[in-house]
Amino acid sequence: MLTGVTDRVVAENPSTMDVVTEAPAPLQPIDLTDDAKVTQVLDLAERVGEVMLAAGTAVMDVTTQVEFIASTYGLSNCDIDVTYNSIRISADRGPAMPPASTMRVVHYRSLDFTRLAAADRLTRRIRQELPPPGEALAALDEITSAPHPYNRWWATFGWALMAAAVAVLLNGGPLIALISFATTMLIDRANRLLNRRGLPFFFQHMVGGMIAAMPAVLVSTYASHLNMDPALIIAAGITVLLAGLQLVGAVEDAITGAPITASARMLEVVMMTGGIIAGITLALRASELLSLTVPSVDMAPGRDLTNWPLKLIAGALISLAFVLACYAERRALAAAAFSGAAATMFYLLVTQAGFGPIVSSGAAATVVGLAGGLLARRALTPPLVVVVAGVTPLLPGLRVYRGLYALLNDEQLIGLNQLLSAFAVGLALAAGVTLGEWIARDLRRPRIIKRFGSIRRPRMTARFFDFRYQDSKSKRQKMPGREKNGRAPKLDN
Repeated sequence: MLTGVTDRVVAENPSTMDVVTEAPAPLQPIDLTDDAKVTQVLDLAERVGEVMLAAGTAVMDVTTQVEFIASTYGLSNCDIDVTYNSIRISADRGPAMPPASTMRVVHYRSLDFTRLAAADRLTRRIRQELPPPGEALAALDEITSAPHPYNRWWATFGWALMAAAVAVLLNGGPLIALISFATTMLIDRANRLLNRRGLPFFFQHMVGGMIAAMPAVLVSTYASHLNMDPALIIAAGITVLLAGLQLVGAVEDAITGAPITASARMLEVVMMTGGIIAGITLALRASELLSLTVPSVDMAPGRDLTNWPLKLIAGALISLAFVLACYAERRALAAAAFSGAAATMFYLLVTQAGFGPIVSSGAAATVVGLAGGLLARRALTPPLVVVVAGVTPLLPGLRVYRGLYALLNDEQLIGLNQLLSAFAVGLALAAGVTLGEWIARDLRRPRIIKRFGSIRRPRMTARFFDFRYQDSKSKRQKMPGREKNGRAPKLDN
């Protein structure tokens, strides 16, 4: 039986991302006339795809994974349709039997990276050990029904730590970081309570925006003599609320040819961001009516090379705290921290070279996508975990608040420019990640395998021919009637 799936990991196993670039695994065909076995295989493939889709994985990767699992058990001729919240499979069993079709609807969205990593390892075991479908389904049941690896308060601590690190990255002082920590902890606990009551996510983000704005207003009104920048508290709260959205998956779907799912995900991102903006706007308007001071914002760049070692540490902490809040395994924490630090440093260097925030964000995200694909092999975790964590320090939380502040002060041109720039930065991050992942796949593609039509056949290398030549040469030397150089003697006419 496949027990202890989450613990049995072989160090040399590649990640799920490598499935599309490695040589095909040997098949273990099932009896295609057995409806029960066929249904088990289709259910297994769909449920693994459900875990990936719920975590925000791109449609192309989900489709490839579902197709791989089905073909491993002999269902090689399948039509797979993956959309925003559903997975459909139709398997052709030949002209003598009707096709087997099934569909599964994804009813939830979950940033549980431990469950995603466990499903990733199960896929690798299917590739190597070829277990019966029933045993693989039992292992998947164990994965999906397992509780979170640590207490919910650790996730709350992760979100709060992330907000504090964002404040430090934006040149905030220790007091600003401490207030951001406490504010984000309150946001997380409030949204968790509202989620239990079934409040839609739009209003949850709206409440989160209001909670993020109120401490900044109070500090700006009653503690202005402390020489702080209260706007950074709001910027940190916006970054935390934006971190869980599926912007990367939406743009990757649009680029890789899944426009329906890309449109649905993008609409969700826009609606959730609109909820954040509405909550902050209501809080600031209410503050003005109560004669409180609305925090002003500095239009100077928030990220520069000033105190770059501290910012490097802050970028690493942001990514580490994010995966901690998303219940990632301990082996993924170091990879995420390295990815966040690399993204922060690369962004600062490109910006210092004279490029704007959009180009700098796209270039840094490309590095993150490449690092995510390559680090996934070492960290034994899906690339999505490293990639999403790596771009989190680059989310444009401060730029969003700049746009809101300008609109509230009747500076429509500046406000719209900042909001559109924030949207462009988000698109650049997602596009850069997609390009980096493609480069990682291309670098890890085996060189001895070449696709010829629909058949994979080995490509003969120079080393292979050299071995054949040496072997044939030694055989010819042993044959009688041969010269020392291996050639046949010339015959007299």
